[in-house]
Amino acid sequence: MKLTNTTNKDSSTIESSVHSLSGFARSDTALSRFLDHWRAGTLPKKEWTHAAHVAVAASHLFDYPADEALQKIRAGIIHYNSCVGTANTDHSGYHETLTRFWTGLIADFLRTRALCSRLEFVRAALGRFGSDSTLFRSYYSFDVVKDIRARCQWIAPDLQPQAEAEA
Repeated sequence: MKLTNTTNKDSSTIESSVHSLSGFARSDTALSRFLDHWRAGTLPKKEWTHAAHVAVAASHLFDYPADEALQKIRAGIIHYNSCVGTANTDHSGYHETLTRFWTGLIADFLRTRALCSRLEFVRAALGRFGSDSTLFRSYYSFDVVKDIRARCQWIAPDLQPQAEAEA
């Protein structure tokens, strides 16, 4: 599902899509509870989905400047992985390029929306990116997921530009 609203706040479009969103996007309370569990490392591992990653990024980008949000997201993912037993190595766990790629896309999305609340922005970001976990493939000519260098350091897209990911 994609939201087509590009510049104006359209809460009816956002609200009509809530029924298909993850439970953490149903209310401010649910979103806060989800973020608290993620930060504490108590979010069940099976709930750490692509949509959950998008929600974490959107929440942080709404609350902080892009560079600070990226730092908090990076540290949070590494911490969360450690808490749930996912090793952060050259082959698993935290992935710098994908984290920066998605953070850049979502930051750009935030800049083009007139949304008043964190929940509203999270819902819009989920509507746009929450079900498209392979979007990065149209930006990279190689298997960025398995690339050890890309996991450890930022590699800019090589198929099409994405300047926002360099935040």
